[in-house]
Amino acid sequence: MLIERYSLPNGLRVVLNEDHTAPLVAVNLWYHVGSKNERPGLTGFAHLFEHMLFSGSEHVGNNEHFRHVQAVGGTLNGTTFFDRTNYYETVPSHCLELALWLESDRMGFFLPALTQEKLDVQINVVQEERRMRVDNVPYGDFFERLLERAYEPSYPYNWEVIGSMDDIAAAKLDDVRDFFSTWYRPNNAVLTIAGDFDPSEARDLVAKYFAAIPASPAIPPFQAVRAPLGGEQRQVIEADVQLPRVYRFYHAAPYGHDDWIAADLATSILGLGKASRLERALVYEQQIAQDVAAFVLPTEASGMMMMWATAKEGVDPLDLEHALDAELEKLAAEGPSDHELTRVRNQSETDLAHQIESYEHRADLLSTFETFFGDASLVGGWIDRYHAIERDDVRRVAGQCFHPAERVTIHYVPKGDR
Repeated sequence: MLIERYSLPNGLRVVLNEDHTAPLVAVNLWYHVGSKNERPGLTGFAHLFEHMLFSGSEHVGNNEHFRHVQAVGGTLNGTTFFDRTNYYETVPSHCLELALWLESDRMGFFLPALTQEKLDVQINVVQEERRMRVDNVPYGDFFERLLERAYEPSYPYNWEVIGSMDDIAAAKLDDVRDFFSTWYRPNNAVLTIAGDFDPSEARDLVAKYFAAIPASPAIPPFQAVRAPLGGEQRQVIEADVQLPRVYRFYHAAPYGHDDWIAADLATSILGLGKASRLERALVYEQQIAQDVAAFVLPTEASGMMMMWATAKEGVDPLDLEHALDAELEKLAAEGPSDHELTRVRNQSETDLAHQIESYEHRADLLSTFETFFGDASLVGGWIDRYHAIERDDVRRVAGQCFHPAERVTIHYVPKGDR
């Protein structure tokens, strides 16, 4: 995979990946800011900005970003997570300039178009999204409850990306201006272009639309250190659910560390597909669970490992928890079999190949590596690191992570069953 990397004088990092397989080009812009860069009382700002930056800039009207891209047959969106916010478009090759102009206008000219009316509209949109995704969904607040117990209140992974209703409602124009001026600057961003384009033309267009945007004087460093839990955190929640569910949270190494890769393999062995240990033991053999899941999140400052199991009707969640623990303890004591490790390594390789096939997902992957690891070309050796993980690595990391004193356990039970 041909990758070119360079930076503009204002600090914008640019990644070019030329590929003429299809007459399309993907533009992907990552800002190295997410919910972990917020403060208590001002949660949800990064996600609010994901919406705000589609509400227009000085030369692009409200929601006109969508209209311009969709008018040429393109697709677009944005997402927010703990450590980053991204915006992306995939357009016909001859429309590369359009996509770059749109992204540069909201990076360089968002504030002149900011109004209280636009802020109020997006606050209402985000609050409704929270109602639909969190507040009015069975088990919908599980992640929020896990985070509140896994991290102390001052640590910025303590709150969910979407933020709290009160904080979202309290957002002020001055707070929005300060947040944008601090984080949404070229020296805190990575611009990736992947697909059918001419690199020389792309470099000229990037300079034309982004070079004049001033850098932020200083990007605040992330300095928080996670405090150990010092004991299991437990909660039983009576909720409007039909079946009990057991959630578990464990701390892991940060994304990109060798131990994070081992944790990724461990959770795949436990919960990925019908051949996984939890699926086989809890769903098929013991028939005490409706479904199971296990995964590790790609979080930059502190790794998050999660799993859950939904009980079948009439099953006590404590019995389900004990069965879950038996599988975790077995993996920590014995490690995986050679067959299991080969299976999940191969699955990881397949997943990466599918990402690289798509211009849109490939561009996002390159932005990920450039932002978090400082070099997009490291993606070329990513799967080799999975194949370098051995059985003892998985066993050791499982033993470190699945420690009773450093876990959060939540039981959801139907109302009246407690």
